[in-house]
Amino acid sequence: DRQSTTTLLSLLSLLIANTYYLHISRWIECYRAGAEVESNFSSIFALLFKVHIKVARCGSRIDTPDGEKNEVKMISMIMILNQKGEIMMSRQYRDDVSRVAADSFRIQVIAAKEASSQPPIKRIENCSFLYTRHLNMYFVALTKSNVNPALVFEYLFQKIRILKAYLGEDFEENSMKNNMTLIYELMDETMDFGYPQNCAVDVLRLYINLGNVKPQDEPTPEQLTKQITGAIDWRREGIRYKKNEVYIDILESVNLLISSTGGVLRSEVTGRVQMNTKLTGMPECKFGLNDKLVIEKESSAGRKKSGVEIDDCTFHRCVRLGKFDTDRTITFIPPDGEFELMRYRVNDNVNIPFRLIPAVQEEGQTKCSINLKVIANFSEKLFATHVVIKIPVPKNTSKSKIKNSFGRAKYEPEQNAIVWRIKRFPGKAECMLSADLELVRTVRPKAWARPPISVEFQVPMFTASGVHVRFLRVYDKAGYHTNRWVRYITKAGGYQIKI
Repeated sequence: DRQSTTTLLSLLSLLIANTYYLHISRWIECYRAGAEVESNFSSIFALLFKVHIKVARCGSRIDTPDGEKNEVKMISMIMILNQKGEIMMSRQYRDDVSRVAADSFRIQVIAAKEASSQPPIKRIENCSFLYTRHLNMYFVALTKSNVNPALVFEYLFQKIRILKAYLGEDFEENSMKNNMTLIYELMDETMDFGYPQNCAVDVLRLYINLGNVKPQDEPTPEQLTKQITGAIDWRREGIRYKKNEVYIDILESVNLLISSTGGVLRSEVTGRVQMNTKLTGMPECKFGLNDKLVIEKESSAGRKKSGVEIDDCTFHRCVRLGKFDTDRTITFIPPDGEFELMRYRVNDNVNIPFRLIPAVQEEGQTKCSINLKVIANFSEKLFATHVVIKIPVPKNTSKSKIKNSFGRAKYEPEQNAIVWRIKRFPGKAECMLSADLELVRTVRPKAWARPPISVEFQVPMFTASGVHVRFLRVYDKAGYHTNRWVRYITKAGGYQIKI
């Protein structure tokens, strides 16, 4: 009936507006080149193409079943400006804004020096400017509609990530000017009519390159079509390795704040799972941690094991979130090479790697003594590296006499602290430091604020949260053997002890 047809057209319009209609021309090229396309897919493609033309002709407005008009809210223009506010390059996707708007942005944001002190969203003359900064350049998105700011910023961050992959981590204004053709091509491929499109670097490199792709690596039109339009755009087909290996790094950062009386004021661990996969074909992986919810399910089946309560999990887009929501299993088809699988946070039962016991005694206005005991709480089979302990001292310190059990300790006036460096700290070990300070009398005596002691360290094969990898299973049609390597590293984040 008429209402069902209208509803279908609206849904198809939304589908086209938010997916890959940028690549319609490429589909046509592949079709003309002889790529095999099934008849039913060809008819659906023709229908979608007509709907796309209808959306474009309607001025980005979609008819709803109730007859109301809903404006499609998206980006109108992308600009890249230098630190003077001059437009280096821009791409206009809709005609409701112009380059003249850059003058308003330069005057009210760049010249007014608001970029570092104000939120990165500015409303000027009924136009919204959403911007982020890379070195001395501003990446700005302009729109006159009420867009989703998180989506816009994600696109800008992805844009910078893509340019880093092509031009280097520290690309600057000169490298941008020398590669303007490439950048404009990337602008057209990553956004169409104001809608973000394919931002996967591996896919973009298949057909946009700097001339360094070997002829045998160039994809066929059929492979290119599958890569662009497929659901798995982060991994290409045909990958082969003589030796199939997976490297897993569990990297954790400990944030700790302890009061002067020894009470824990704040303790949390933020971690990430970094992977480097060298696998043949299109394997499916299942990854398991000692998650408390999963362990409790297994315990009800007769096994008794302890688990860790993992909070705030965020995943790479290759992870199937539906399966994780239902049974907490992490299932994914991994990208080729290095990628970050997930991030997490743990607040309870944090294993503190180092315990510090400070004692400070001020003797009038001319002397001060500091004693510090450091205890390593991890196993004696492990050791910490690059341990740096910064012990603050009064600003009017003139001389210091320091004694320490091992490592090197030195008073550094520019930091107003005694810096104690230990290359290797064994587990379960204890060490002491004592310092006698001579202070210069001041005209106006002022109480010492006593900043906290800060600690830096790195402990291999140790996790402060207790998280560890239970299993990694790799499933592939070929049934090949996979070598798995796991490494744990814990380092200090904001690790402070008040004195």
